[in-house]
Amino acid sequence: MKSLRISDEQRRTRLGRRHLLAPGHRATTVEDVADALVALHATDAATVYLSACARLAEPSTAEVERGLYEDVTLIKLLSMRRTLFAVSREFAPYVSSSTARAIAVKERATFVKFLRDGTDGGWDEERLARTEAEVLEALDARGEATTAELAKDVPALQETIVVSPGKPYEGRQSVGSRLLRLLASDGHVRRARPRGSWTSSLYPYARVPQLPEIDVREAKAEVARRWLAAYGPATEADLKWWTGWTLGDTRRALADVGVTGVELSHGAGVALPDDLDDEPAAEPWVALLPGLDPTSMGWRGRGWYLSPDHVPALFDRAGNVGPTVWSDGRVVGGWAQRADGEVRWRPLADVGRETAAAIDAEAARLAAWLGGVRVTPRFRTPLERELSA
Repeated sequence: MKSLRISDEQRRTRLGRRHLLAPGHRATTVEDVADALVALHATDAATVYLSACARLAEPSTAEVERGLYEDVTLIKLLSMRRTLFAVSREFAPYVSSSTARAIAVKERATFVKFLRDGTDGGWDEERLARTEAEVLEALDARGEATTAELAKDVPALQETIVVSPGKPYEGRQSVGSRLLRLLASDGHVRRARPRGSWTSSLYPYARVPQLPEIDVREAKAEVARRWLAAYGPATEADLKWWTGWTLGDTRRALADVGVTGVELSHGAGVALPDDLDDEPAAEPWVALLPGLDPTSMGWRGRGWYLSPDHVPALFDRAGNVGPTVWSDGRVVGGWAQRADGEVRWRPLADVGRETAAAIDAEAARLAAWLGGVRVTPRFRTPLERELSA
């Protein structure tokens, strides 16, 4: 039987509605945004706020902070592709069991090796376990604390490790910075509200209840199902790249979901069986999305929404996307914020007068809610550097 063909235009049509980018489909809560996108990139402190506010009917950093730090309905996990993501509390156990816990095991093994190779032999797994217990006890007493504050209670955190000994790039790292990240990846602590503005990366840590365990295979199937509902139809390679799973795990998860084969413009794809009908187009929309936004980084194969000619301007050498301008499902340019607060954008394709006016209005909307805050992406790209100069 011949597979149903899904065109690039049909895929682009879905984005305005499913990714909450068309004005009529914007959300009212940050949890709705996170679930619509499956997960929000959180490697850069500002990305969660910028991604969420681009999709909220009323952009509000307070709304994002409510989810992250007050209600704690968004949970940050080192998970897909060994990247930090913020996911809804209900979905977090699936992400943890499918991906994060396996990464945490590798993180622990790597850290133990660093301790053995990079210190004078005073560290082993037993001492590491004792130090972790002391840190958790200190956090229980303090409520929340930065690594530097905890080092006053647990002096072992002040010790340093030699990283890459004997190499030209040999360096030193504190035990404390690595140990707190390890406790976070194991699900014992979380990042609390940062010291400073919402763009700050100076986080104190706080205790957090352990997430419930879910059967790994069941968890992977649920992650695959949710991803396809938000990003499908797509390819097997897209899901494998997005999750960081092995090919075998990816295929098993798709089989457990019970996907249907479809034909995409660049080859075979998959979709949920109840997700094959055409969707009515959302109203015309434009969006200014931040670096590492989930929509920009949602697929391995990006030719259906991003011209290869635009990649050198919009991505850094490591493959991280910078701030992008979108129109009706296509990347059409890039943007940046200048030191004076102005949001500047540049088209990389002909957008027409009407679309340019809509992008100007969206840039003004972004500048208005940013107010006096200045945002510099963690991973800077050629066009962003040029526009911000």
